[in-house]
Amino acid sequence: MKLNLLSCNAQRPDKRAIAKCIAEISSNSNASLANELTDILLEGDAVDIEVADKNSGSALRALRKLSIDYEIIEE
Repeated sequence: MKLNLLSCNAQRPDKRAIAKCIAEISSNSNASLANELTDILLEGDAVDIEVADKNSGSALRALRKLSIDYEIIEE
């Protein structure tokens, strides 16, 4: 499943937690890329990630918990 991470609405976004979440849920990301994607997201630009279908439910819950708005591009 492909997700488009749109924005983070948290009052004080936890950059480390967001990067860790992206690294864990994304099927094609490592810690370094996750940090870079987190910076892009927090600057206000959208980020595309690929999530393994078996992890999709927990991935979406984790993103909501971090106040990250997303849209599902394709399943």
